[in-house]
Amino acid sequence: MITWTEDQRSLRESVEGLADVLSDGHVEDDQRGAFPRAKWDRVAATGLLGLPVDAEHGGLGQDVLTTMHVLEGLGHASRDGGLSFSVSTHLASTATPLNRFGSDELKRRYLPRVAAGELIGAHAISEPSAGSDAMAMRTTAVRDGDHFVLNGSKAFVSNGPVADLVVVYARTGPAGTAAGTTAFLVPRDTPGLGFGGPIAKMGLKTSPLCELFLDDVRVPADHVLGRVGSGFLVLDYVMKREILYSFVINVGEMQRRLEQVVDYAKNRAQFGSTIGRFQSVQNLVVDMKVGTETARLWLYHTAQKLQSNKDTTIDVAISKLVASEAAVASAMNAVQVFGGYGYMAEYGLEKDLRNAVAGTIYSGTTQIQQGRIAAMLGL
Repeated sequence: MITWTEDQRSLRESVEGLADVLSDGHVEDDQRGAFPRAKWDRVAATGLLGLPVDAEHGGLGQDVLTTMHVLEGLGHASRDGGLSFSVSTHLASTATPLNRFGSDELKRRYLPRVAAGELIGAHAISEPSAGSDAMAMRTTAVRDGDHFVLNGSKAFVSNGPVADLVVVYARTGPAGTAAGTTAFLVPRDTPGLGFGGPIAKMGLKTSPLCELFLDDVRVPADHVLGRVGSGFLVLDYVMKREILYSFVINVGEMQRRLEQVVDYAKNRAQFGSTIGRFQSVQNLVVDMKVGTETARLWLYHTAQKLQSNKDTTIDVAISKLVASEAAVASAMNAVQVFGGYGYMAEYGLEKDLRNAVAGTIYSGTTQIQQGRIAAMLGL
């Protein structure tokens, strides 16, 4: 059990206080599938987008645990899961690697505006033919004087349609080798960088996603994050935080949904009794409670090990697996308890279920996490 300080609680309360603003019109926003820039700006005004960024570059200089505590509050407060996903993507994809691996000049030029949310970040890893197999990426970066020339294409770029900066992972060495990949910070207006239109999808509709095309994109050599050939080290650092940030938001969402379902079960009457008196309903609610607490424990346990510089390879995989599957079960149980109203769009619970399914796919599918855990067991 973590005891949060007054400062940590205050940071979270500043976000939780936006519940009405961030949730206003969330069903309609989902149906339109539009990125809610005004709500993004309200989140940015709290300082949340600069939580893990060093204070000297405009951030709040907070550690992983504090960042997660506040992000859990965002998930609890906001009914717009797409907006929350865009926030975690921005933090993990761009703010985190730029703060940790960027040169002093790159940080001076971009990081204050990233921390303030004026610049929106994305990262481009997956490719149409490679999916989650980053070792199979085909996008290349070839040194040409003081620049690298990037060619290739990327898929599933969250925040892509609205991004101002993209961290692009490209091959600078032999294919299939861990030392053959490099991370580049690429501004949107770089000639040759093309963005596809927003792609329709099942859930998280207010978090836009697109393809990315690189046609002789010339990137200054000083826009490398880390060192040439260290792309997988950068990616490993990023992905651990992406999973912790994204899924602690899901925990906040599960907690809010649990409170909503308990309240409904206490007041909804059927057959002469409130439905919360029926054991079949109680079982659904109890499963939601157990799933929420289990996911929370795993995520914060993993974050504490990460901050202690311990090996978290299997912990991250278990946390991702447990939290993503618990989020789907939580949303499904909520729909069942609400019955016909749960199936109606106006209550937002069917949207929660569609959003939750994405969590079993992005950042490595459930099956990939199972494979990692099996490998760590020597299988």
